[in-house]
Amino acid sequence: MGIYEELVARGLIAQVTDEKEIRELINKGGARFYIGFDPTADSLHVGHFMALCLMKRLQEAGNKPIVLLGGGTGMIGDPTGRSDMRAMLTKEEIQYNIDCFKKQMSRFIDFGEGKAIAVNNGDWLLNLNYVDVLRDVGPHFSVNKMLTAECFKLRMERGLSFLEFNYMIMQAYDFYYLHEKYGCNMQFGGNDQWSNMLAGTELIRKKTGKDAYAMTITLLLNSEGKKMGKTAAGAVWLDEKKTSPFDFFQYWRNIDDADVDKCLKMLTFIPLNEINEMEKWPDNRINEKKEILAFELTKLIHGEEEALKAKQAARALFTGEGDDENMPSTELDNVSSEGLGILDILVITKLASSKGEARRLVEQGGVSLDGEKVTNFNLVVSKEQLTKGIKIKKGKKIFHRVSLK
Repeated sequence: MGIYEELVARGLIAQVTDEKEIRELINKGGARFYIGFDPTADSLHVGHFMALCLMKRLQEAGNKPIVLLGGGTGMIGDPTGRSDMRAMLTKEEIQYNIDCFKKQMSRFIDFGEGKAIAVNNGDWLLNLNYVDVLRDVGPHFSVNKMLTAECFKLRMERGLSFLEFNYMIMQAYDFYYLHEKYGCNMQFGGNDQWSNMLAGTELIRKKTGKDAYAMTITLLLNSEGKKMGKTAAGAVWLDEKKTSPFDFFQYWRNIDDADVDKCLKMLTFIPLNEINEMEKWPDNRINEKKEILAFELTKLIHGEEEALKAKQAARALFTGEGDDENMPSTELDNVSSEGLGILDILVITKLASSKGEARRLVEQGGVSLDGEKVTNFNLVVSKEQLTKGIKIKKGKKIFHRVSLK
């Protein structure tokens, strides 16, 4: 089985421009492909995870990745899938985010000599002359055709700014620039980027007469059709300071039963024949499969040692086996002799964003302290209890240890 056939079997491919040519190119290791990442935050998140895994799979098959970091496009913001305009970032913020991205990507991609390269489109986009772009690129774009693009539809309902309208042109120009400077012959991206990617292949064809290809990755959706990687607290980040290895593990350990087999295929590097055998397991082994999924993905992001710690902590919490010392924890200082109120503790540990939210959690029966449900939002946890250490449970699956320094 070639790498293209494996991608199909894993359910990773959504759309391709030229299937025969793309299959031959990547199966022979002849693709010099790029995937773009706009640095809108200081960490990658689960939404980027599949793209990183795809780059890793293709590189291991002999193809050469180009990581495109959007120092230029990040100054504008991609309107795809958004109902409002993105917050404008400064150049300094964008550069800081780019540096964070590079560090995280190195866990997946080999940037050694003759291997993958990372480029910043700010190096060429920010120096372009506006009139030159209008004359050189503008004639190759039809406004009527651009307005029919899927990526603009949601924004058209509320008003699409001219700033955002140019994003497609900038992304297409990126592909053209990479094609000319680095021999890039293929672009990969999320299925919601299809219109932007086609614009790039067309610009290359019109300006050079050569063919370039595009392939979109299946979006990571749950069984309800919603994007995975979001929790009530926000995105699931790849940075351990924003989402701890334990919380990352727990996210995958707690996904819906219907999504487990799909995630094993799309996200892990477990051989397909092993996954196919796991699909035959009886329903009473679903939690075993979830633990395998959570462990494999946590190992990919945080390393095997952290993955083992997270698994042991989860087992300790839910089965009474293993070591619960590795659950998320907070050490307090400067606690008065009277102790500390439960609402304050919930806010300090970030289990609640405010005292108001903390109070609602308690009133709704969503907080337990050392196995006992908290019913009084005026409860004060004594200094003696905090010295020994307490275990707070929020909802059914979120645990946190609190103690004094």
